[in-house]
Amino acid sequence: MSLSSSTTTCTSLLQELQIIWDEIGEGYSERDKMLLELEQECLDIYNKKVDKTRKHRAELQRSLAQSEAEIATLVSALGEQVSFSTKEGSLKEQISAVKPVLEELMVKKDMRWKEVSEIVTQIAEISSNIAGNDSPVSSGFEVDGSDLTKRKLDELRARLQDLRSEKAVRLQKVNSYISAVHELSEILSFDFSKALSNVHKSLTGASKSISNDTLARLTELVESLRKEKRQRLLKLQGLGRNMQELWSLMETPMDERRRFDNLSILLSVQADDALGKGCLGLDIVREAEDEVNRLNALKSSKMKELVLKRHCELEEICREVHMDFNSDAGRQSLIDVIDSVTKVSFAGDADLSGILESLDEQIEKAKEEALSRKEILDKVEKLKHAKEEEKWLDDYEKDENRFSAVRGAHKNLKRAEKARSLISKIPAMIDGLTTKVKAWEKERGVPFLCDKHPLLQTLEEEIVLRAQREEEKRQFREQKRLQGQLATEKEAKYGSKSAKKKPLGQSLLNTDNVTKTPLGRRVGTTPGRSGVKDYRESGRGNATAIPLNYVALQKED
Repeated sequence: MSLSSSTTTCTSLLQELQIIWDEIGEGYSERDKMLLELEQECLDIYNKKVDKTRKHRAELQRSLAQSEAEIATLVSALGEQVSFSTKEGSLKEQISAVKPVLEELMVKKDMRWKEVSEIVTQIAEISSNIAGNDSPVSSGFEVDGSDLTKRKLDELRARLQDLRSEKAVRLQKVNSYISAVHELSEILSFDFSKALSNVHKSLTGASKSISNDTLARLTELVESLRKEKRQRLLKLQGLGRNMQELWSLMETPMDERRRFDNLSILLSVQADDALGKGCLGLDIVREAEDEVNRLNALKSSKMKELVLKRHCELEEICREVHMDFNSDAGRQSLIDVIDSVTKVSFAGDADLSGILESLDEQIEKAKEEALSRKEILDKVEKLKHAKEEEKWLDDYEKDENRFSAVRGAHKNLKRAEKARSLISKIPAMIDGLTTKVKAWEKERGVPFLCDKHPLLQTLEEEIVLRAQREEEKRQFREQKRLQGQLATEKEAKYGSKSAKKKPLGQSLLNTDNVTKTPLGRRVGTTPGRSGVKDYRESGRGNATAIPLNYVALQKED
């Protein structure tokens, strides 16, 4: 409508212009010239409009191309796929279609860049802490806008996670070292905070240094403190042992020893064991050193008494295990040496210390010797006990009243049974003891002396004596057997003596022989011992002898 109105206007204007020219009387040449100028001016206006429109189109095309290029760049940077159509519609429509895609990608880029920037900043901070820089330094990771892909983000996250893990491990090491230093500071009694500040000032605060240098210095500090702990412990253990030895020598009362109970506890601990607070402090070491020096000074004044006491101890050990030891001569010789040393030299304490050490060595050797002799001496004591029981049994069996109904008779019967069982083992005991003694003598190359006599010779003599006693007992039993047989033959040939008859009631009331016969028969059944025969022979001399048939009836009962 506007175009038609514009055409109408131009036509009317031309008509009006023709009317005016007619009125003026303008020539046709002038009219043509003015029309040409008018056409040229219109053409210029159209050209300007066309040029402007072309420029606008070029700008729209350039804007569209830039948007498409930015989209391609963002898609490449973000690593994402975006689909949109640019082949259909006008330029403005295409730009309108591209613009929201571009804006969305720009938002994503800003968010991705911010996220990457935060991660890179954290990586830089942790790397700075690990490097030991007091102020943040470049971590070597620059935010590259051309690579904001998901893969790059995952790589940075993985790098950050590795650094966080390394930081946690380093922080854990630092804390463990700090705990170790704190524990050692309580044991060794030194300033904990000062020791940490000498390593790094941040170790006493909340944010601790985790650099390689800090870890190395902490490691060195802990190792030096542990070494100091071991040295002090060994020193105190040595002082404690010396102290206990001197206490034993000086016979120090327990009240004075209790002051060093904590030191006595340290004797059985290892360097890696948990120790009490302040137990290895320098004050404890100095106090222990002072006590040892005091006891050494006291030891010097009582050296003669200690030497004689050690000699008595050696004498007692030898006496207990029946070892040869000339106590009287040794004591007198020792007293002479002590007197000569103390009179001649001012260094008498040193000489007496040598004598005391020599006695200690002799005591240790005597203890070892006693330990090696213990098993044999125990067997000797058992053999002596068996021989004592054998002697008691001989005396017991010679007692004609042993079967009488008196208090304690049953105990003697039980003891007799045990004695017979023990006596039967004496030969085996002697054989076993002989074997042990021979092995002992073969191992050491010296005879085994017991109370200054060779034990092996004593055992051999005992074997001979026992053989002689057994032979005497056998001959005695054989002689009694022959006498009994001869008496039996005599009775059979000439008859037994008639006993006086007694009333029936009196015979029944005479229960003395009735009760003795079973006891005599039971005891007489023990092998190797005379029982029934001795009892019967002793009964034949009695005026009121029991008839043989009566004894037989009692056996049937």
